[in-house]
Amino acid sequence: MKIVVRINSLTPDNGSIKAIASVNFGDCIAVKGVKVMEGKNGLFVSMPSQKGKDGNYHDICFPITADFRNQLNNAVEQAYHQAITQVQEQKNVGFTQAEQNEAPAMEMSM
Repeated sequence: MKIVVRINSLTPDNGSIKAIASVNFGDCIAVKGVKVMEGKNGLFVSMPSQKGKDGNYHDICFPITADFRNQLNNAVEQAYHQAITQVQEQKNVGFTQAEQNEAPAMEMSM
C-alpha cells in the first residue's frame, strides 16, 4: 500500500511531542494528527486518540497487524528525519529565525 506522510509541524520544544504529521493511505483515506513522540526507548509514532470515560486515552484509528504498524512507523520516522535534515540545511544557508521554526512541507511516499 502506498503511504504518503506529510510532516505538518516540528515541535522540538514541546516536551515529548517532536512533530505532527498527516498520513495518506493508498490515495483512499487520510489521517491527521499523527504524532512523532520521544520515549525512553527512542522515537515512536502515536496515532490520534481521545480520552475515554475511564480517563485513559484510546487510539481512534490504528494499524491492525504488526507488519503494517512497522511499515507505518518507518514511513513516518523517515519523513520526520528528512524534515529535520531539511531544517538543519536551511540553518546552514542563513534563513531567518522565523523561517527556521516553520516545518518544511515534507512528504515521504512508501
